[in-house]
Amino acid sequence: MAVVIDGRAVADTVYNKLTERIDILARKNVRPGLAVVLVGDDPASRIYVNMKKRACERFGLRSEEHKLEAKVSQCELLNLIKRLNADSAIHGILVQLPLPSGFNAGEVINAIEPRKDVDGLHPLNIGKLLIGDAAFIPCTPAGIIKLIEHTGLPMAGKQAVVVGRSNMVGKPAAILLLRENATVTICHSKTANLPEVCRQADILVAAVGKPEIITGDMVKPGAVVIDVGTNKVGDRQVGDVNFDQVQKVAGYITPVPRGVGPMTIAMLMSNTVKAAERSL
Repeated sequence: MAVVIDGRAVADTVYNKLTERIDILARKNVRPGLAVVLVGDDPASRIYVNMKKRACERFGLRSEEHKLEAKVSQCELLNLIKRLNADSAIHGILVQLPLPSGFNAGEVINAIEPRKDVDGLHPLNIGKLLIGDAAFIPCTPAGIIKLIEHTGLPMAGKQAVVVGRSNMVGKPAAILLLRENATVTICHSKTANLPEVCRQADILVAAVGKPEIITGDMVKPGAVVIDVGTNKVGDRQVGDVNFDQVQKVAGYITPVPRGVGPMTIAMLMSNTVKAAERSL
């Protein structure tokens, strides 16, 4: 039976290390500031924004929410980002994704000043991540690595499989695993023999957005399984992993909820503090 990795407990270890850094900034009269931009009324996005706001309040970070109607123009959204880029009290800018239809998300992300891109999605930060330079790392992939580290199992030399190739999670997670000296395979909709590939994984990251696509027969005994999925099935929230089946096979597994989600918020706070430190 797999050990369940408590994402909230691991997030607390991140927060404990942040507290001292926040205190040092306070002594220099710097209060890390995060601006979150929410466009439209997506219920899931509202939940995520509220979680980020509560985390800021918990640690004394300045939090600004900019709520825009879905009918706002792309130009108005870009002008808001321009103002936030110029605001010295704001160290981090996050535009909550996905944006409503009709918006060019790539153009919006590109408009964020890279030194304030605490979501780590600007091409400059992604490029730095790829070549190993210091950069803001996308929050969910950074959290994934922390969760794997928490197991105490080394990543070097291990076979890692990432199911999903999104720019937000799959690709950067694969790069980070590669940086940890794992041998990485990225799977996607065109991958042949997905179950066979997954069974080779010592570390399996499921980030494809399909409810319970990873079943018990697809998992290597003793593997570390990180479930990034958040899917609504009826009145239940489930991941990309069939938890009941996979828990019987894996060595470690993250639940949904209380797994990757809390780590995403923790790494956002970490990036915001880092942005404030770099502003000095």
